[in-house]
Amino acid sequence: MPLLLTGRTFRRDLEAHGCLAVHAPLEGGAETRLLRRLRGAGYRTRLWSARGLGDPEVFLTQKHGIRPPHLGHQSVGRGAAVGEVQEVVPQLGDLLDGDAQVALWLLEGQVLSQSELRSLCDLCSREPRLRIIVEMGGARSLRWQPMSGLLAS
Repeated sequence: MPLLLTGRTFRRDLEAHGCLAVHAPLEGGAETRLLRRLRGAGYRTRLWSARGLGDPEVFLTQKHGIRPPHLGHQSVGRGAAVGEVQEVVPQLGDLLDGDAQVALWLLEGQVLSQSELRSLCDLCSREPRLRIIVEMGGARSLRWQPMSGLLAS
């Protein structure tokens, strides 16, 4: 990776395609460097792991219920038949307030299924301010491609 990465080409590709698949060096550093460049360009950014994401669209944009771990305790007579359900706010709710562009970087995106990746692309097309970068694995140097191109192959 070059010593100085301006991120201009990355930002142009991100704005053109909306959802990118990234292969980053395993030693790290590329994601924070590019996120810093995006923040400098006016984006509001968030970095998350894709593990445990569930339904991406509901998790990111809608109020939804979660079931906390039971930790060996029984919940007889409390809550629903499926156990206690807690309501949580959408994870991108505070970022989508206002007019600023939003960039979401998902780590460990290789655990997501094809349909989940496709729903992330659809979410980017429905919400014009949202840009999603999914880290799909490691590589010796930083490279990226449109998510639609990855799903087509």
